[in-house]
Amino acid sequence: MLSFNKSILKTFWGLTLFLMILTLSPALSGQSIGDQERDIVLSVVDGDTLTIEHKGCKENLRLIGIDTPESRVNLKAKKDAERSKEDIKTITNLGKEATRFVRSLVKPGDTVVIEFDKQIRDKYGRLLGYVYLANGQMLNEEIVKAGYANLMTFPPNIKYQDRFLKAYREARQNNKGLWSRY
Repeated sequence: MLSFNKSILKTFWGLTLFLMILTLSPALSGQSIGDQERDIVLSVVDGDTLTIEHKGCKENLRLIGIDTPESRVNLKAKKDAERSKEDIKTITNLGKEATRFVRSLVKPGDTVVIEFDKQIRDKYGRLLGYVYLANGQMLNEEIVKAGYANLMTFPPNIKYQDRFLKAYREARQNNKGLWSRY
């Protein structure tokens, strides 16, 4: 009787292990996991954009729901300067500060999980996503919480807008990051 039970247990654990491997294999191989993907960070472009290796291709990924100041002089930086009544050098310095903060959280070679929302790409062809770090924290939210980003939510990608709004309000109220200047 005892050997029969051991045989059943071995079969049970063998099947359990097999099913676990089947379930985890997409995660281990970098393939799609529902609406999430595992990718490798190649570089931090600026405070709200990463370059990643996605499905074997180099892609720019724009973080959904947030907007950091521009770190280089360009048309958007000029518009931000006009709108905020700040000089362009101040805007780009704030952008560089936000970029430094993001680089402190994510580095080239890091594996991240990308969660997509309804719209996968923007009009510039960049991927749009929520980025989860190895510690499980969402990069988009961490940038807002630390006070290095404004909110920028465009339908249909609104999955975490309430979560981001809460983090934004806390950062502003506590004068965190860029908000410590005001």
